[in-house]
Amino acid sequence: MRLFVSVDLPSSLVEAVADAQAPFEACAGLRLTDPTQAHCTLTFLGDTDPDRVDEIEAALETAVADAGVGPFDCTVGGLGVFPSMAYISVIWAGVREGAGDAELTALAAAVEDELTAIGFDPADHEFTPHITLARMDAAHDKQRVQRLVDETDPTVGTFQVECIRLTKSTLTDDGPVYETVSEIPL
Repeated sequence: MRLFVSVDLPSSLVEAVADAQAPFEACAGLRLTDPTQAHCTLTFLGDTDPDRVDEIEAALETAVADAGVGPFDCTVGGLGVFPSMAYISVIWAGVREGAGDAELTALAAAVEDELTAIGFDPADHEFTPHITLARMDAAHDKQRVQRLVDETDPTVGTFQVECIRLTKSTLTDDGPVYETVSEIPL
């Protein structure tokens, strides 16, 4: 099973996520993500033996305790790209500085520490709390996308983070389908 650990946005922000995506709808070469599945990935585990789920859940419980983070408010807004404006593969809305970014970063670090301790590979990049809005498959409208990222500053909204989720991702022709395996409360 393909797994990742996330903080999911509530359904009350689906319309705001779609609004943040709207300026990019007409850009050629972009695939918008499903706003109903908006989340902030803390770590991606990839293909994982289902027999390891109990061990992963125990590690996540320890990580939450070690992070020392209780429920907190998180504000999503602004735009960015990965890996760079010169070569865009992902367009994202970020977590506003001072509005949940430190808590998400602490959770991500604790999750990575615990999962690395049980044999998962550490991330190969620095953690940047974000919500993926679109993926660029071809650079047909790259200059337009660059301009929109520079000129657009959406505020998606604020929500309370009360848990992290272990999520199963099933890839389909219509895009990924996510299923919550477990929730670990903060």
